[in-house]
Amino acid sequence: MIFGGFTCGPGDGLRPAGAVRGGPDGLLWQAGTPRARSFSGSGGGRVTVLGWCGATDAELRTLADRPLPEDVAWRWSGAYAVVEQGGECTVVHTDPAGAMPLYATRYGGGWAWSSSARALAELTGAAVDPVRVAVAVLLPHVPAAVGSRSFFTGVQQLPPGARIELAPGRELRSTTVWRPDPVPGPAHRRLRTALEDAVRLRVAADPELTCDLSGGLDSSTLALLAATARPAGGALNAVTVHPDGQTNGADLTYARLAAAHHPRVAHHLLPLGAEHLPYTDIAAVPATDEPAPSTLTRARLEGQLRWMRDRFGSRTHLTGDGGDSILFLPPAHLADLLRHRHYRRATAEAAGWARLRHSPAVALLRDARTLTRTSRARALTDLATTLETRASACGKGDMRWFPALPLPRWATVDAVRLLSGTVHQAAAEHDPLPGLDTAVRILVDEVREVARTAGADAQLAAACSIELHNPFLDPRVVDAVLRTELRARPPVHTYKPVLTQAMDGVLPAALTSRTTKGSFNADHYTGLRTNLPHLQQLADGRLAALGLIDPNLLRSHLAQAAAGIPMSLATLEQALAAEAWLHALDHAPTTAWEQPREGDRHG
Repeated sequence: MIFGGFTCGPGDGLRPAGAVRGGPDGLLWQAGTPRARSFSGSGGGRVTVLGWCGATDAELRTLADRPLPEDVAWRWSGAYAVVEQGGECTVVHTDPAGAMPLYATRYGGGWAWSSSARALAELTGAAVDPVRVAVAVLLPHVPAAVGSRSFFTGVQQLPPGARIELAPGRELRSTTVWRPDPVPGPAHRRLRTALEDAVRLRVAADPELTCDLSGGLDSSTLALLAATARPAGGALNAVTVHPDGQTNGADLTYARLAAAHHPRVAHHLLPLGAEHLPYTDIAAVPATDEPAPSTLTRARLEGQLRWMRDRFGSRTHLTGDGGDSILFLPPAHLADLLRHRHYRRATAEAAGWARLRHSPAVALLRDARTLTRTSRARALTDLATTLETRASACGKGDMRWFPALPLPRWATVDAVRLLSGTVHQAAAEHDPLPGLDTAVRILVDEVREVARTAGADAQLAAACSIELHNPFLDPRVVDAVLRTELRARPPVHTYKPVLTQAMDGVLPAALTSRTTKGSFNADHYTGLRTNLPHLQQLADGRLAALGLIDPNLLRSHLAQAAAGIPMSLATLEQALAAEAWLHALDHAPTTAWEQPREGDRHG
């Protein structure tokens, strides 16, 4: 589903072709499966809830005649936004996780807003923003570097966890209404309740939904909760993908354990052949709002989705994506322990992390102490300086605000200049969430990045006629974990203890003791070698035209990686995903915007 609207006046009923208008004034529109509920107040105002929301109609109806509570966008389960309309002003309430990202752009003296940045770009004729693309390729783990930028010039993402006023003739006004300040009480109980509600919401809407069952804790949790929530009779179809011919291994063993733990789980194995290798036909990826995380593995994703659709009639599919982001503490947690003078615990956890990473604990504590004296703004300034000199970010290991990938040789001087400029700008801007513990602030950035990009994967799935859901990224789930008090946060080196506590009695004991997860790295190298000629052709594409890469050096890097020379594939894969996305934009049909026909109105 895509939806959007205009502030009073400029849209005059305009909407994308195929969309329907919502409401008496025609300032809202939606396309695809309807997920909007609107309620009018006695004073003429209107409140609309857009997306998956666990509130009843009776609960939502009470919102229309009173000021909305600050937590309205995360009070109930699901991922949704709330829009108030009254007079010339439109007020948008965004969810704190960014699981329902919204965008806005100036239009006709007012504002147009939408859940699709690409739709707004086609409305205004906006071009791709080279700064945003450069950050996606070369600084993918520093979302702070781009602030509210979308991938299209002039189209901005509305801040998550905020109340935003859009009115003709003035700048948007944003007030932060969510902060993950710690609350007392056990996090595992909050997490259990939030996850059960999130899964129950999807099962109630589509009892025949399907689930991933990778053998990991996250997907197993969702599959077993969904099996419990579904009506009696029938079974939940849970799918484990695996390399063709390999029907053993840790992932399959744990997946079978999870499936056998619940009588209403029907476990299915889907073998992956050569046609599903990473990098296969990536230029055929559908056009989305931004490069999708699954771009390089689109053959595997789309193959699984189509198989489930054809075999089970799947319309809704749950994945465990996002679980890693909310359930692992970053190493900066050690700095928080030192800052709050928990010296004994910091020393013990540093020793645990050092054993895990095969690094000296003393060095970890020294770097953690340095981090206690480094603000987020200072870290951004230091990063900009490092970029300007193309120096390597030596020291500090994992103990930093922002992970820094080494700049590849194929990054141009112009690309580095764009990066340093936007990072300097980010350092000068006000942090909307000041005063949080460092680890929590880092997690907020990471969760919002993962949640927003998951929307692009959902758009890939929509092209296969399946709605993709990631309950771990629901705002109530994120809120439940990020509000954990420092004293109750798990040791930094442990493997998801909050989830295993939360799912006591749901997951089999043999699975909760798992501390590793499988890897498809070998498939990536095989796919790279197999598809090298096609990938080499992409090197002379849009990234080169934007002046961000040297195509000859990129081709050389690709050849070395395909030859098996040890190296990180991170920036290389980001570049290929961005190039495939830009290619898709160039070849996708544009969205036509049209005036409505008489009588074409819902709500």
